[in-house]
Amino acid sequence: MAQRFGGEHSPKPNPATTQPRARAFAGRAAQPSRIRVTLIYIAAMPLLLAALFRMFGGNAFAMLGDLAGFALVVGGAALLGEGIRAEAAYNARKMARPPAIPRKVFGSISIGLGICVAALFGWGLGVFSALAFGGVAFGASLLSFGFDPMRKKGMAGVDDFTVNRVATAVEQAEVTVRQMIEAAARIPDRVLEGRIDALAVAAREMFRVVEDDPRDLSAARKFMTVYLAGARDATLKYADLARRGSNASARADFEALLGDLEQSFEAQREKLLEDNRSDLDVEIEVLRERLQREGVNAQ
Repeated sequence: MAQRFGGEHSPKPNPATTQPRARAFAGRAAQPSRIRVTLIYIAAMPLLLAALFRMFGGNAFAMLGDLAGFALVVGGAALLGEGIRAEAAYNARKMARPPAIPRKVFGSISIGLGICVAALFGWGLGVFSALAFGGVAFGASLLSFGFDPMRKKGMAGVDDFTVNRVATAVEQAEVTVRQMIEAAARIPDRVLEGRIDALAVAAREMFRVVEDDPRDLSAARKFMTVYLAGARDATLKYADLARRGSNASARADFEALLGDLEQSFEAQREKLLEDNRSDLDVEIEVLRERLQREGVNAQ
């Protein structure tokens, strides 16, 4: 029963349209669970409801306290979400700089401060009790989500300048890829969205090659800047055109462009890998000759 029916009028799969979708998730970083952040948003809702009751009860001072607490807790949850995404991007790369802003720490501080303000001005508790509630909320948030990455991540034997250079190039290229994918989401065509996903996969695979060997950055820079920026701009323009109506000629040209770019990225990646293997063969040969001079039989 698992065998696909292949009758005369049965739709045939198109490899050009199905293959990119199969690879679509290969280049995407796994999204961390947002359940805990969502629970913080839900837990903040009673503060908003309490502020509404205070308003109807005529207690403006307590209402402002609850509203301020609600705003700080929600803002802290938003910072935590951004910090989790930044940490996931950091962990996905072999060479990366820590986030410039410790969003997870700032988010935990905001949550603790929000609970403290709500307890002091909204609930009418004393200063020490409010500080205790705020400290518990801050500690629980920090214990649950942890600290932001604090150290540079690079390869052994690679200097800081090279780490920063590669990390900056990859970060900028990742921004371009995300902008391209966001633009693709506005195109009402799953086939083209799959082709754009496949192009993103090919680009990110090249990023990993550059991170493995920073010497490849110079050869890959044109692809990571000019070609990717061109693909993003073309996607943005086609998305605007597609929203105004279908255009078979423009669609065909755009799909052909995506296919050419994907092939170019994959060909450049293979070239970089071949160059790396050639460099490794040369190093091995030099080492073998040196061992032979030292009287060691190297096989």
